[in-house]
Amino acid sequence: MSDCSFQQLAAEADENNSLDFRKFSQLVVLPHSVFALPFALASLVLALRQPDALELTAVKAVFVLIALVSARTAAMAFNRLVDADIDAKNPRTSDRHIPRGTLTTKSVRALVILSSAVFVISAGFLGLHCLVLSPIVLGVLLGYSLTKRFTSMSHLFLGLALALAPGGAWWVLVPRVDAVPLLLMGAVLCWVAGFDVLYSCQDQDFDSRQGLHSIPARFGLAGALRLSIAFHLLATVLFFSVGFAASLGTTYYVGLACITAVLLGQHRLVSADDLSRVNRAFFTFNGIVSVAFFLLVLAA
Repeated sequence: MSDCSFQQLAAEADENNSLDFRKFSQLVVLPHSVFALPFALASLVLALRQPDALELTAVKAVFVLIALVSARTAAMAFNRLVDADIDAKNPRTSDRHIPRGTLTTKSVRALVILSSAVFVISAGFLGLHCLVLSPIVLGVLLGYSLTKRFTSMSHLFLGLALALAPGGAWWVLVPRVDAVPLLLMGAVLCWVAGFDVLYSCQDQDFDSRQGLHSIPARFGLAGALRLSIAFHLLATVLFFSVGFAASLGTTYYVGLACITAVLLGQHRLVSADDLSRVNRAFFTFNGIVSVAFFLLVLAA
């Protein structure tokens, strides 16, 4: 075989690998890492200010990031795997990779196993105290995907799954139960539940027909939108409480007031009669909230 042929095969292999990575990235919606990651980093910053905090080395920081990304990848891939049949029936999700056939269940299952293993190994490098809790964390992250089958409070389970990120980041450096991480976890839980209720309004009719449980399916669109606002109001109270517990300065409260305006402002984009701008509210506004919160904690 000529050198030209070898080069052509190598180029095709590189292209296929690139396409597979892009598909897997789309499968787990990698850009949505912006939701949980900034809160985890904010928690690290707050933990570092504790007098008894463990040292944060560059190696440890890298493993924190690896653990966060691999855990989220495992959770999202598992969600796509177990919901493949449901996604295929839903017009909004029927073009996802497994229903469309662009990724096989075998390859996604392998991604779940690999990501889960990377998460547990990363936790081990962060300390025995992290390794011991890693199976429990993984159980919550994977278990969320099954909750819509038996409870309309599945949105709170998703909130808990994302809230484990700042809790885990704190635990890496300060392995004890403290008010600051608990309040931050509660705030993230309510924040996530609020925007997930908003997002799931798009599937109210489908969920009802399929016997799936969600707040919109149970309480209707108007009730779901009111509960979404209630979750975000509670999240706001808890974010302010984080400032009190962590003894943050005036800058934090002024900035948080602006973040609150953005957080609650997204609700003006949607109504029970018009859900056309839900995706904009879901990604743009909540991405701003998470990144702005991290920058605010960094500056406070």
